Amino acid sequence: MATIVLVHGLWSDGSAWNEVITELRALGHVPVAAQLSLESMDDDVASVRRTLATVVGPVLLAGWSYGGAVIGEAARGEGSVKALAYVAAFAPAEGETVSGLSRKHPGSLIPKHVVVAGGYTYIDRAYFGEVLAADAPAERVHAAAAVQRMVRIGLDRVPVGRPAWLDLPSFYLLTTADQAVPPALQRELAERMGARIEEIDSSHAPMWSHPRQLAEFLDAACRAAL
Repeated sequence: MATIVLVHGLWSDGSAWNEVITELRALGHVPVAAQLSLESMDDDVASVRRTLATVVGPVLLAGWSYGGAVIGEAARGEGSVKALAYVAAFAPAEGETVSGLSRKHPGSLIPKHVVVAGGYTYIDRAYFGEVLAADAPAERVHAAAAVQRMVRIGLDRVPVGRPAWLDLPSFYLLTTADQAVPPALQRELAERMGARIEEIDSSHAPMWSHPRQLAEFLDAACRAAL
């Protein structure tokens, strides 16, 4: 049994992990999902650290999408965190930004369907599934689109510090049918980290389309590193 802290990405909240939490509990783990404000990177890092303070280690800290950048910051200096897991996630090196990495490879549908409203962004609900979860059940996609969080503009332009993946074992679930974060970018980041890579034929949101397989990926990471 291990404690697994789950960190969501942009335009979502902790409920994105609901199905995975059920699967992880069935596997004997203790999953806890952090809630990010999506107002600033500093606030999001602080939120994850507050969540870490409520659980018993050792901890596998897992991040999806933008959440990968957050866990690289939040795990630094946190002795309870023994390994990191990245799910179709950004993993910037020191001085890099999520927005900068997102422009390195073509193929993302986010620029086409992101909407700006009053200093915040969201994904056009009519295209939410196409962008993030084309292979997930339709009702799950509709629910995720309906509850999506709006994101403060500029949140993803903040350079990160020295990331924790330089010091901790890392695992990467690469989503080969991703229309949000190009698989070529995912592979580049995972290989740079020296992460143990597993591939899955999934959209950007395997927590909705393949929750059992995602849980098994996290379970294997726990068994290997904790």
